[in-house]
Amino acid sequence: MSDTPRGTLTIRTLAMPADSNPSGDIFGGWVLSQMDIAGGICAIERARCRTVTAALDSMSFIEPVKIGDVLCVYTELIGVGNTSLDIHVEAWTQRARSGHEKKVTEAKFKFVALDKDGRPTPVPAEKD
Repeated sequence: MSDTPRGTLTIRTLAMPADSNPSGDIFGGWVLSQMDIAGGICAIERARCRTVTAALDSMSFIEPVKIGDVLCVYTELIGVGNTSLDIHVEAWTQRARSGHEKKVTEAKFKFVALDKDGRPTPVPAEKD
């Protein structure tokens, strides 16, 4: 496992008490939501249109996220199809007291580009 995040920092957010269970661990669904938002930002920036999440591969949590940690989500575009984009997403935590960064989880997300009527549309060629 790498000790350096892969991709571009896309989101930084603070883990708050409302996002945790009674033991102070942040819900996995909240982490997944932040990853989906970051992947969506990456997809929209590349597709230059509306995108939706179509799928993601499996996720395993390596480290818990605690109240007060800063969740850092990194994205990397790894593939472009006709109407789809594959994006590698990693979530890292910066511990509130120590500042140490640790990988929390990672997944590959697939997004689909949509036209104004909500139908799949080709992803345009890259800008120069």
